[in-house]
Amino acid sequence: MYIIMAAIILIAALIVFIFGEVDQQQYGDDWQTQLATETKDLKDSQEEMEFMAFDSEIAKNEYYLENDIKPQPYDTWQFTLENAGLSMLISLFTIIIAAGIISNEFRWGGTIKLLLIRPISRTKILFSKFVSVLLFSLTMLIALFVTSLLVGLIFFGVNGVNPNIVQMGSDGIEEVSILIEILTQYGLNVVTLIMMATFAFMISTLFRSSAMAIGLAIFLMFTGNTIIGFLADYEWTKYILFANTNLGQYFGSGSPIIESMTLGFSVAVLIVYFVIFILVSWLSFAKRDIAGH
Repeated sequence: MYIIMAAIILIAALIVFIFGEVDQQQYGDDWQTQLATETKDLKDSQEEMEFMAFDSEIAKNEYYLENDIKPQPYDTWQFTLENAGLSMLISLFTIIIAAGIISNEFRWGGTIKLLLIRPISRTKILFSKFVSVLLFSLTMLIALFVTSLLVGLIFFGVNGVNPNIVQMGSDGIEEVSILIEILTQYGLNVVTLIMMATFAFMISTLFRSSAMAIGLAIFLMFTGNTIIGFLADYEWTKYILFANTNLGQYFGSGSPIIESMTLGFSVAVLIVYFVIFILVSWLSFAKRDIAGH
């Protein structure tokens, strides 16, 4: 766990090192003129280079000017919000742990026997390992949040307790509380982590080989969205797990993969998959013959 936490801290530090040197536009007292000039330059660049799209930046700048809002400099809140994307690494670490937590018991000299000869039911053993995986993933996510906040505070400072940010929403430009946006993003990541951890845990109970379990789980993790992209034209695609794990598609500027999908639908699908994964894990572990190990 300490190695993984150190890796997350290192990644956060590298992001600061790379982006901390980026020339962030600083606006002075004449910020309206600066912003108008910047907007004009973006429009000119977009006309000259058709493959470059600055619609979002232009729209935000125009919103600032129309509503007389001075853009705030980059700070720890924005850094923490951007780092929510690093939860992909936590998902990877969690899958490695979850996919091997049961299968490794068979691999390491049949240590599963040492567990089952104790006066503890298989259900309790399975449940305790599952809870351990969930606690591991949630601890890593909290570590990511705290580390990002502290590192960002040191390098970028803070613009206030809960400043507002201007961003693209489903209905255009909107002004939102950055703290609420951060909690929303990290909260949605919790849902994704739980589903991926449960999926990998189920695979771990189905295979005696930890390498196969981990390999299959990681393969599906990285190819799941690609597969959904290929099948997006089919209505039944919305019932596939990976079409629903990203609940962020219903917030902000996101849009559902399938037009008929809703937040309630995806939540219901995830609950069904969660129950199925738990049942398959329990049935596989409870009925497995250990005599051969």
